[in-house]
Amino acid sequence: MLDTSREPVPAATDAPAEEPRGCLFALSQPPLMIFLGVIGCLLLMAAVHDLFVL
Repeated sequence: MLDTSREPVPAATDAPAEEPRGCLFALSQPPLMIFLGVIGCLLLMAAVHDLFVL
């Protein structure tokens, strides 16, 4: 049966608002850093090849 009493409804506790995550949070993720490291190594190897081998 429905409760039809007029008791005050307890106020819902507001959860703290989540802060927006920016670029520094994205750069702290290991998969992204591994990907960027691999791309950086490939660029470095290409530059060394162009400078010293060709």
